[in-house]
Amino acid sequence: MLDFSVTFFITIINITVLFFVLKAILFKPVTKFMDDRARRVQDSIDQAERDKAQAKTLLDQYEAQLKTAEAEVETIISRAREQARLEAERIIDESRVSAEANLAKARKQLEDERRAVMADFRKEAAALVVHASGRLLAREIKTEDCRTYADMLLNEAGKN
Repeated sequence: MLDFSVTFFITIINITVLFFVLKAILFKPVTKFMDDRARRVQDSIDQAERDKAQAKTLLDQYEAQLKTAEAEVETIISRAREQARLEAERIIDESRVSAEANLAKARKQLEDERRAVMADFRKEAAALVVHASGRLLAREIKTEDCRTYADMLLNEAGKN
């Protein structure tokens, strides 16, 4: 039995020495490695959360800029539409004034031409009357012929 207790005692000493040797050689580096790894994982998680918060901030900024840009686009479009409407009205007004001026010019030209034609007509009518009168005077004047020529002259004058 003594042998058993000495062996038991030596085994306990061996296990204790082995424990301290393994603790110094293996447990400390493994524990340090695990702590470093946990720290790196936690740092990565923290960095990811910071990046996520920064991305959220940037997203909010970009959305605000996008809304501002959309509002500016709407303002620019409404200004452009208003300017186009004003320009169209200006062009229409200028066209209307030009058309009225051209119409007035054409009317004046027509009136001038009508007067010129009437003046020519009067000259020709006077020449015809003189010619007809000369023919009538050269013939023997009859009452019936006078009435016929007078009616004819009145009819012609009434048509023009």
